[in-house]
Amino acid sequence: MADLITVEDPDDPRLRDYTGLTDVELRRKREPAEGLFIAEGEKVIRRAKDAGYEMRSMLLSAKWVDVMRDVIDELPAPVYAVSPELAEQVTGYHVHRGALASMQRKPLPTAGELLRTARRVAVMESVNDHTNIGAIFRSAAALGMDAVLLSPDCADPLYRRSVKVSMGAVFSVPYARLDTWPKGLDSVREAGFTLLALTPDEKAASLDEAAPHRMDRVALMLGAEGDGLSTQALVAADEWVRIPMSHGVDSLNVGAAAAVAFYAVATGRPNQ
Repeated sequence: MADLITVEDPDDPRLRDYTGLTDVELRRKREPAEGLFIAEGEKVIRRAKDAGYEMRSMLLSAKWVDVMRDVIDELPAPVYAVSPELAEQVTGYHVHRGALASMQRKPLPTAGELLRTARRVAVMESVNDHTNIGAIFRSAAALGMDAVLLSPDCADPLYRRSVKVSMGAVFSVPYARLDTWPKGLDSVREAGFTLLALTPDEKAASLDEAAPHRMDRVALMLGAEGDGLSTQALVAADEWVRIPMSHGVDSLNVGAAAAVAFYAVATGRPNQ
């Protein structure tokens, strides 16, 4: 059973995992280096636990202690009970959901390990917006993608904002980072995948024409918001594909585009 510890000092060193959560640069460097990430809200905390992540501690406002009682009773990690005001002092923002947990990261699999068993893979290049990362992972989970591969400069899927937007879907879709870009795409092709680059370019085939759901193994490449895929990534692709647009709209937010394309890729799979 976890210890329930009331803390009244925002500088208490036991709360160090939760300090400065709004400082993106600090957290982006610190969390991977220290092997932790922050789960926010009851559902996300439970999903992280159910996915096998080890809990380091929880930070709860008083009214959330009873809600999380079953989790508290199951785990040996300390639970720090604080006032909403103290939580805001520590984290740097008002913790609306009143419940935070510091979780231990797992070692990431290699791209090769994921590619051995996957058939439908999303590949992200330079997606640095944490909201977009979370939205793409949520769509990948909902629409049956098997795995996600990240270019070396993509944002951290386990950053608090990404986890929150994904509603914990980052825990259910395995992911790995490619060591090099775009050279790392060679290993994806060698594993038997057709590399499809999603782009609004008029020279691209529509998703209906490309019929990715009929392909044996598909890796759908997505670029960052605004810039899209780089020239190097487009050159490395086997085929360019696009989502047909109407009413003069030339593109979609990458999160929305990913959802549409994932549906096209996954439709008609043998297990569906």
